[in-house]
Amino acid sequence: MDVLNHKFTPETWPEHPERATLEAKNKFVGFWLFLGGETILFATLFATYLALRNSGPEGFEHTTQSLYDLKLVLVMTLLLLTSSLTSVYAVYHMRNFNFKKMQIWMSITALLGTGFLMVEVYEFVHYVGLGFTFGSSAFASAFFTLVGTHGLHVAIGLVWITLLIWRNAKRGLNLYNATKYYTFSLYWHFIDVVWVFIFTVVYLMGVIG
Repeated sequence: MDVLNHKFTPETWPEHPERATLEAKNKFVGFWLFLGGETILFATLFATYLALRNSGPEGFEHTTQSLYDLKLVLVMTLLLLTSSLTSVYAVYHMRNFNFKKMQIWMSITALLGTGFLMVEVYEFVHYVGLGFTFGSSAFASAFFTLVGTHGLHVAIGLVWITLLIWRNAKRGLNLYNATKYYTFSLYWHFIDVVWVFIFTVVYLMGVIG
């Protein structure tokens, strides 16, 4: 079957189009291996942060309690978790062969992710203005590396979905790009889960002490 040019209808569209071809199944194996490596990366960054939290030179004024603003972090969390939900809606419409609605929900996902990234940039700029910079202490280095690495993953995801939406705007759905949309959704859920851990371990535990 020509997965690019075959004309599907809602009746002939597979129930799970993202896994309907051998190529798609092979991509899933590679993708899960990739996520395994990413999990190890973030586990290492979390361990480093916990070991260096609040570590600074004598007289260092910045602590987790004095820096973190939970209201701002809650806005970021709301944006990112909502974007995870909208990506679920997009996959739902993809499986029901509704290309237009899938594109709309993926676009909303991208907008919410962009909002999250903008707030995170604002947070970083605010910290730098307070003198809390990457090189000011071991604690600062660990914080910016962990949260910044997650932010980089969000930015990569935004480039990924933007290119998917743009390149497939006139192609419609097929078994080739259905796998790409679904793989993006899995990636987006992964970085959302990582953010839940960041929210809990970094911000919530930091404020509570």
